[in-house]
Amino acid sequence: MNESHPAATVTLIPGDGIGPECIAAVRRVIAAAGAEITWEECEAGAAVFRKGDPTGVPRETIDSIQRNGVALKGPLETPVGYGERSANVTLRGVFELYGNIRPTRELPGVQAVFAGRQIDLVVVRENVEDLYAGIEHMQTPGVAQGLKLITRKGCEKIVRLAFEIARSEGRAKVTCSTKSNIMKLTEGLLKRTFEEIAAEYPDIRTEHLIIDNLAHQLVRWPEQYEVIVTTNLNGDIISDLTSGLTGGLGLAASANVGRDVAIFEAVHGSAPGIALRGVANPTALLLSAVMLLRHIGASAAADRIEHAIVVTLEEGRKLTPDLTLQEHAVTTDEYADEIIRNLGRQSPHWRIRERRPLSLAGVSARTPPLRVDRRRVVGVDVFIEAEAGAAELGAALERLTGAELRLKMISNRGTRVYPPFGRQPDCPDHWCCRFVLRAPQGEAHDGLIVDLLGRLSSAGIRWMHVEKLQDFDGVPAFSKAQGET
Repeated sequence: MNESHPAATVTLIPGDGIGPECIAAVRRVIAAAGAEITWEECEAGAAVFRKGDPTGVPRETIDSIQRNGVALKGPLETPVGYGERSANVTLRGVFELYGNIRPTRELPGVQAVFAGRQIDLVVVRENVEDLYAGIEHMQTPGVAQGLKLITRKGCEKIVRLAFEIARSEGRAKVTCSTKSNIMKLTEGLLKRTFEEIAAEYPDIRTEHLIIDNLAHQLVRWPEQYEVIVTTNLNGDIISDLTSGLTGGLGLAASANVGRDVAIFEAVHGSAPGIALRGVANPTALLLSAVMLLRHIGASAAADRIEHAIVVTLEEGRKLTPDLTLQEHAVTTDEYADEIIRNLGRQSPHWRIRERRPLSLAGVSARTPPLRVDRRRVVGVDVFIEAEAGAAELGAALERLTGAELRLKMISNRGTRVYPPFGRQPDCPDHWCCRFVLRAPQGEAHDGLIVDLLGRLSSAGIRWMHVEKLQDFDGVPAFSKAQGET
């Protein structure tokens, strides 16, 4: 049965491990459901890394996705702790796929910890910023640094996306979750942006929760949540947690959306240990394809597939090994055959959520940088590598300051250690040395900072990183160390 949606060309990335066999099953189900799709198959992941491309994503694949605007992707391998960067992260960055959408809904017939609780929520995760920018440095041989970058522009896009998803799906509440009690500038920026933009959506209730409290609440009363919006790292963890509530990653769909491109993928790994054995569960990828079909306007086919999956799970006659007892399990292909046989059937217990078209025009609009009326550099943090203790280093730096800058304090891993503050911690050789203006007015201009760095170098003090301390419209734009007055 065909529906009157325009035929679409979709970039298809089979992926690694179990990806190709799951993709094959999904293609068969989509074809049987009557959706008119031309697949443009491309490579990414392990095979590309082996060819010597450190990005994991060749030019042809990028061109295909750019041309088609939509892709379905199997899981990709990424070396852990060494080697190349994640091809998944590369794709998100190249196409500015700022929003990761992870729906979690209880499915019938699935053994899960919270079965019967009617969980039905969406995690909306910022997808390109935060620590996932992957900007890291070894500051000393034993101290690593990762830069957590959060932008107002990124916060605004992900917050608007969350509210638009709520409106599209008829949801009544959006929960913002951050760690802004500790990271007041970075995580706090999302909280402040959320509170500002919420005023534009008076029809939707809002709340803010600290992320650890949200995790606690999710494993007690998960049914109270509808849409959760959060930063990249928090969202990565919380979305896997919510998937675990309803049966695991084998059932977890996702979409990565940007201004011009959307990539749909299962969130589970490539599972090389079971690849080519015909036992992989394609449900997560199939539910991701359902999201893709709705995205391209093939809603009737999407609804037929969703109903067929529900009937198949509900009846439980032919399921993959992760969903049933081993002696009753069927292969990936047999499971797909059962879903195809059930196309056209509907469970009396399942309701497909009514959706209005998702409006992304306001979400993706280019916003200008934030501007301030007054800015002033009031000092500088200089990060220094030294084996000396805090007292010895502080005394040396005091002797090197000039007439306009003074050493205010030294911190180690965020805690003030000079002048002493309580008991001295066990300090590595990585010190943040804060120099500020001696006079309350004036400017710590570049010449002053360069002169200070020159004097440090001449004295044999090894510095590796510098941060200007700025005031924006009279408000300090930097954090204080624990114990700093």
